[in-house]
Amino acid sequence: MRGAFTEALVHLAQADPNVLLLTGDHGYELFDEFRRLFPDQFMNAGIAEQNMIGMAAGLARLGFRPFVYALAAFVPVRTVEQIKLDVAHDGMPVVLIGDGAGFVYSSLGASHHSTEDMACMRAIPGLQVLSPADDVEMTASMHYAYHCSAPLYLRIGKSGLGRVHGNPLPGFNPGNLLRLRGGRSDRPGLIATGSMGPTALSVGTDLGLSVWSAPFIKPLNVESIRAAVCMTNGLVTLEEHSIVGGLGSAIAEITSEWQPTRILRIGVRDQFPEVCGTYSFLLQHNGLDAAAVRLRVQAFADLMAT
Repeated sequence: MRGAFTEALVHLAQADPNVLLLTGDHGYELFDEFRRLFPDQFMNAGIAEQNMIGMAAGLARLGFRPFVYALAAFVPVRTVEQIKLDVAHDGMPVVLIGDGAGFVYSSLGASHHSTEDMACMRAIPGLQVLSPADDVEMTASMHYAYHCSAPLYLRIGKSGLGRVHGNPLPGFNPGNLLRLRGGRSDRPGLIATGSMGPTALSVGTDLGLSVWSAPFIKPLNVESIRAAVCMTNGLVTLEEHSIVGGLGSAIAEITSEWQPTRILRIGVRDQFPEVCGTYSFLLQHNGLDAAAVRLRVQAFADLMAT
């Protein structure tokens, strides 16, 4: 997925010299090709993320198209005030890239985990939030972000977990869910975002359930959500993010107003991590590994059948 991100960024910079990459002293190897091809379109702002957001806002005001890259624990979380006032308040078309979201930087502990970023960004007016599940969605997200005139946060989770799409997306309409497989209408459906997409597809295939990917966290298309409700008996949301304020909260907010349904939110519990370790260990510890998800989904399906 990181490869798809840099490839898309190179293509955009080739076509438009106003595309700029700003980084907070991160991603050296990741951006080797970009720096070689476009040295004048690359800026290392150093470990000064708040200043970097202000730089990006100023450059956007001058007509440039800044892409700002940092770890998700720092952009957006360390820079919420600058994103709110410098970027979103005036609608500057800045693309914020938060890499390593969720538990990617697992052994570094709470300071480098990012399980609240989508909640922070959802609450800022006018700011769109995307969370692609694989390289196909990443490529589509990057091109969408470039052509979007609004400020946007693009979340990158764990790479190399597998594809959920076999081919490039024929359409990428703002807010729509992407259906990955069909299932029985008397059973729950799964809606996953980001790194939980492959897990949802695996569990849904095993249990014969409908599965959707949600690359958009904000906006979310009400009709797309209503259609998923009508095709299922209850919904399960999956995200490598807090259960507070992320995908599950967004789906629940929409369905409570337009199409009430029972929802099981699978995500990170509302607590700070008590342990640290490898990425797979933290998924298991938080009940986000495939085996734990399968058990919870099966129990929910049994409950909905009674």
